[in-house]
Amino acid sequence: MLRQAKQPSVLTGAGVSKESGIPAFRDALEGLWARFHPQELATPQAFMRDPKLVWDFYEYRRELMRPAKPNPGHKALAALEKRFPRLPIITQNIDMLHEEAGSTNVISLHGKIAANKCFYNCQGDPTPVDVTQIEWDKNSGPPPCPHCGRAMVRPAVVWFGEMLPPPALGEAKRVIGSTDLMLIIGTSGVVRPTSEMPLTAARNGAKLIEVNPFESEISRGVDLWLQGPSGEVLPRVVELVLSDEA
Repeated sequence: MLRQAKQPSVLTGAGVSKESGIPAFRDALEGLWARFHPQELATPQAFMRDPKLVWDFYEYRRELMRPAKPNPGHKALAALEKRFPRLPIITQNIDMLHEEAGSTNVISLHGKIAANKCFYNCQGDPTPVDVTQIEWDKNSGPPPCPHCGRAMVRPAVVWFGEMLPPPALGEAKRVIGSTDLMLIIGTSGVVRPTSEMPLTAARNGAKLIEVNPFESEISRGVDLWLQGPSGEVLPRVVELVLSDEA
């Protein structure tokens, strides 16, 4: 199926990053953070109510992610660009491990945890802020926006209750409208609107291949379910596809 595809695409979820040792959002709610509900740590309202608490939680998550490196699954998708240049990867992950592995066309639906922006996007949506260029008391929480001074800097990720970034969502819809095969990797299939993307692709005529060790909400609607961790399954799939090029 993949060999015959003309315009394949990829959709990845937290399962891909978990194999690099990155805990999913709720899995990170341990230790000192176990007593907090997600809505206390990952909504605009929570940030306005207690910006230091939310900032400290995301600094903690950044520390968790910093040692992580691309796993064989990430590397296999990057290698697949030898057959399909600029293979589009639509991802729910915020760790940028796809880019680090060498993939060149990554659509980040939920933002990037290493980046920051003005809470009010005072210079346009988004308004990036490089906090390494700001001097402030790091024990007091997030710094003020250096552009407007009236807002604080926040992580450039999508929080609960927020819309997906229009540019990323628009690019994802364009890919879904033209793809003829979608690899769905390591996603539970419960977070909308991302969970609807494979179904939309299928209605447009695309074949669906899922790579997942566990049955997801998407599994029953796919053409093929390859059961197993992506770090084990994808290198074997890509090796077979690329062997056709030799």
